[in-house]
Amino acid sequence: MNAHTEAETNSVVQSATTFDGCYHCGLPLPTAAHWPVEIDGQHRDMCCPGCQAAAQTIVEMGLADYYRTRSAFSATADSAALIPPELLLYDLPEAQKKFDLNEESAEATLSIEGIRCAACVWLIERRLARLPGLQAVNLNVATERLYVRWQKELCKPSDVLQAVRDIGYVAYPYDAARHDAQLRRASRTLSRQLFVAGLSMMQVMMYAVPAYITHDGTLESDMDTLMRWASLLLTLPAVCYSALPFFRGAYASLRQRALGMDVPVALGIGAAFIGSVVAVLRGDGDVYFDSVTMFIFLLLCSRYLELIARRKAAGALEKLQHALPAAAARMSGYPAQRECSMVAATQLCAGDFILVKPGEAIAADGEIVEGASAIDMSLLTGESAALKKNVGDILPGGAINITQAIVLRVSKVAADSTLSQLIRLIERAGNAKPQIALWADRVAAWFVAALLLFALAVFVFWQWHDPARAWPIAIAVLVVSCPCALSLATPTALAAATDRLVRQGVLIVQPHVLEILHRTTHIVFDKTGTLTVGKPVLQNVHAFASIERNDCLQIAAALETSNAHPLAQAIVAAASAVATTETTQVAHDVSYTTGQGLEGVIDGVRFRLGNAVFVGELAGRSIDHQSSTGMTSVYLGSSGTWLARFDLTDAVREDAREVVAYFKRLGKIVILLSGDQADVAQHVASELGIAEAHGSCLPEQKLAFVQELQRKGGIVAMVGDGINDAAVLRAADVSFAMGSGAALAQTHADTVLLSPHLAAIANASEVAIKTMHVIRQNLFWATCYNLLAIPAAAIGWINPWMSGVGMSLSSAVVVLNALRLRRIPRTHDDQSVPEKAEHPNGIAAIAEPGVN
Repeated sequence: MNAHTEAETNSVVQSATTFDGCYHCGLPLPTAAHWPVEIDGQHRDMCCPGCQAAAQTIVEMGLADYYRTRSAFSATADSAALIPPELLLYDLPEAQKKFDLNEESAEATLSIEGIRCAACVWLIERRLARLPGLQAVNLNVATERLYVRWQKELCKPSDVLQAVRDIGYVAYPYDAARHDAQLRRASRTLSRQLFVAGLSMMQVMMYAVPAYITHDGTLESDMDTLMRWASLLLTLPAVCYSALPFFRGAYASLRQRALGMDVPVALGIGAAFIGSVVAVLRGDGDVYFDSVTMFIFLLLCSRYLELIARRKAAGALEKLQHALPAAAARMSGYPAQRECSMVAATQLCAGDFILVKPGEAIAADGEIVEGASAIDMSLLTGESAALKKNVGDILPGGAINITQAIVLRVSKVAADSTLSQLIRLIERAGNAKPQIALWADRVAAWFVAALLLFALAVFVFWQWHDPARAWPIAIAVLVVSCPCALSLATPTALAAATDRLVRQGVLIVQPHVLEILHRTTHIVFDKTGTLTVGKPVLQNVHAFASIERNDCLQIAAALETSNAHPLAQAIVAAASAVATTETTQVAHDVSYTTGQGLEGVIDGVRFRLGNAVFVGELAGRSIDHQSSTGMTSVYLGSSGTWLARFDLTDAVREDAREVVAYFKRLGKIVILLSGDQADVAQHVASELGIAEAHGSCLPEQKLAFVQELQRKGGIVAMVGDGINDAAVLRAADVSFAMGSGAALAQTHADTVLLSPHLAAIANASEVAIKTMHVIRQNLFWATCYNLLAIPAAAIGWINPWMSGVGMSLSSAVVVLNALRLRRIPRTHDDQSVPEKAEHPNGIAAIAEPGVN
């Protein structure tokens, strides 16, 4: 940098430091400006949300030195657009890392400002679909978040952001605080537009009433002219301000050579207003100022209602986004010192100790090391009752401490906490649309084109038949047939149902669940962790050789230490209860054979732990492996020797019988498909009233079984828990993973059950049935309305203001009908599931000599 440039830079930096304008672009700050960004430890004021978004992005990407080294203020940016050089910052390697999906593709979740209705969704998706290299795009109208996936060689992040801005919207990487601020601004703007439209409508109607009641010509000409001009002036605020969303939407659609749902609305408003203005200027002809203002007001009412519905429908998901606190009280010197220091939750590391006071949310997953309290986990599981937690219990981030202060040892950083993983699943939840929603979008798009052609034909006919009525009838046709109700019928219902299910502890990950679940013919359940509690207890250790039972237990525990399977954890827990320093074993070279068992080396001896067939391949000779009825047996053996048999039992979930009976009443075929022994699977099936049970199934056998049902025409819903179920969960038409199960199973499932109760599946089924009923009702209403209203308007039975009322009411009916789904009562009340289903003689029996 030469001396001249350096001098310029220092001058600009100094002026930016002392300048009382926008720190980003240099423009004067508005009086009520409050868009600060922290740069280099200092709060800098920005003049608008656009500059705030740009500055925040620069800081988040670690490029704050841009402000220290710049030689001039950034070019001016308003709230609707960022200049291309700033968009290019997203293309820098440091910024692109957070978008990378794999070596070839990248993905991002973006917030979109300016969404007004479902027409905006259609327009944005249509525009982005034209980008080269774009692989997937979906805009969730309820959360106003856009998911995009692109091929890195053909598309860049700035291309996506610029394409959105080209059609009049603002896009930026999702940030919860900024997204909330944008939603509040949008709500305030719509409220102001609604107020102006309502005020204009009331005033214009005051001047329109005398004209209606004096149609016999008794109204003086001068007075009539005065009232026309007064109506024109009062209509201007409604048309020039309140109707701006419709004109902007129509303009954006036409720029993209598309026919969005704002096009007929804008044409109707524009035609009625222009025709009225011409009549006022000529001093002859009918005016429609009352119809124009009423139509704008009613349409804004329906959109305001839609906005409220979208906020409510996304309410449960948005609450999860804000559940993790931003800071935590870290106890650096614990337990020697009790002093706390407030740190950002993102700075917590595994092993840190944090103090959680009553009423505070837990910042990260951790284990209680001091204190006992009641914990509210309703946001995570849908459970309304607080749970008592003591020292040694693991608490998830996002849960709320209720009664007493506790000290936690952090086990996972905030980014990897249970809630963070749940939020990532939520972000996946809106990344696609069900077929019925795609069908509605396609129909609405074609409907607009057909509507415009029909309105033109109606105008031509009436121009020939009765020219005086041609203009108002054509306007009525445009207004009355706006396909808002058709476009809202499906997404509003799906969003409302999804919100209800989240509050009931059911997270819909894939879009087809509600559409397919009600049509399922077979409900297939796994056993361990699904129909059973998933916390088996070791009941008995039977030794086959001279080796002590406790030594066999320690060997088995050493092999199972890193295994998350419920049976493995039961063995490890039992071994821990009787372990001493002398008996502790360490296994090496441990390998896992899916669905069969483990193999590893301890003190130079190779052991196998698993089912009888798997262990028999190493132990050599056959053995009587009969266990007690209803118990699961795990065998331990070494080369040429059978060592022990471990008998475990797992309590059946309290609500399992009710859930099975519910699906049987619906006419579904219920099947138990388990990797456990056949006799154990049959015992559980008999206890629950399941007629068909298959045990000893390997993962590939489970997969083949489900695929065979599908080949015979069955629609299969699979409910599973654990790594063994990942393949079959992916293959099923609809799949459920227990929220307490393995993460791999959850990532391959269509639905995750956050609630510990199996009744959540029955709740999901009932919601799916009612959701499809509501969607059909909405589509039927929207179709019937258009079939009746459009011909009536074309014949001349409906004038423009009546068409505005009809269109607004049709949208309101659809939205209100959909919102009923949020209030679906639970048919299956939650049952209290014991946290520990230990046998009264469980661990004690192992430690006592002579007990088999």
